[in-house]
Amino acid sequence: MKAPLLRWLSPPDLSRVSHLQLLARGVVEGVSGGLHRSHHVGSSIEFKEHRPYVPGDETRTIDWKLFGKTDRLYIRQYEDETNLRCTVVIDQSGSMKYSGSRSNGMSKHEFAIRLAACLAYMLVNQQDAVGMATFDSKIRTYIPPRSRPNHLQTLLEAMADSKPGSETDLSVVLQGLLSHCKRRGLVFILSDCFGDAEAIVKSLALLRSNHQEIVVFQIWDDDELDFPFQTRTMFRSLELETHQMLVDPTGLRSVYIENLRAFRREFEQGCMRNRVDLISVKTSDSFSMALSNYIASRRSRG
Repeated sequence: MKAPLLRWLSPPDLSRVSHLQLLARGVVEGVSGGLHRSHHVGSSIEFKEHRPYVPGDETRTIDWKLFGKTDRLYIRQYEDETNLRCTVVIDQSGSMKYSGSRSNGMSKHEFAIRLAACLAYMLVNQQDAVGMATFDSKIRTYIPPRSRPNHLQTLLEAMADSKPGSETDLSVVLQGLLSHCKRRGLVFILSDCFGDAEAIVKSLALLRSNHQEIVVFQIWDDDELDFPFQTRTMFRSLELETHQMLVDPTGLRSVYIENLRAFRREFEQGCMRNRVDLISVKTSDSFSMALSNYIASRRSRG
C-alpha cells in the first residue's frame, strides 16, 4: 500500500499524518467498532435498553434470560462506539488547474489530491469509513464510504484518474451530495469555492441540516490572494476557453483586492453561521502540515 501512497505523499508526510486522529464532534452512525459515540445500538459493553423482538432482528441479540422470566422475546440494545462515515469531495473544475510562480509547479487540483490522500490514509488507519466524490459541472465520481484497508487503494486510484475539467457551480453540486449523504457523517470539501458565496452557503446549510458535519479546505494560489502582476497581462479563463482579456493589472489590482475581501468575508461569515469549519490553505503550504494544524485546532476547541 505504501507504493501508491508515495505517489502523493512523501515519507515525512506519511509520518506526520500517521500520528493524527480525528474524532467526530457530534453523534455519528456506523456499523463497526471505532472511536466515535453512536446514537445507534451495537454490541459494546454499555447497556442502553430493552425493546420487543420483531421478525428480522438477529436472534443473537435476544435476551434469553429475560425470555425465561417473562416468556416474551426482547432485544438488548447497547450504546456503540462506532466508526465515522467520511466523504472527501474534490473539486476538479477548470479553475483548479491554476498554478502560480510560487506554488513550485503544484496546481490547486494537485494540492487537493495530496490533501485528500492524507485524509484518506489517516481515516482508514483509524478504521473509519471513507468515501470520495469528484466534481466539476456535476458529480463525476462517487465512491461510497468503506472502512476496509484495501479500500484505500480504490480511493487512490480514483484520485489518480481525477483531472481538472470544465466550469462548475459548487452550490448545485453540494445539493447533489444530499442523495449520497443520507446517514450522519463528516464531509470534507476541497475546493477554491469560487462562485456565488450566498448560494454556496445556502447549500452548505442544507447539508448541515441533513446531519452532516462539514469541513471546507478552501485552496488558494498565492497569486489569487495578492495579485502580484505588474505588466500588461492576458488573463484567460481556465473553464471557458473563449473568455480572455488583456488588462493593465496595476489599475485593476485595488478593485480586485477589495472584491476578494468582500467575497471572503461573506463566505467566512456564512460558514460561521452554519457551524461549518472553513480552513484557508495555499498551494505553497505543506498539505500534511495544513491537516495536522487543523486537527490540533479542532482538538483544542473540543
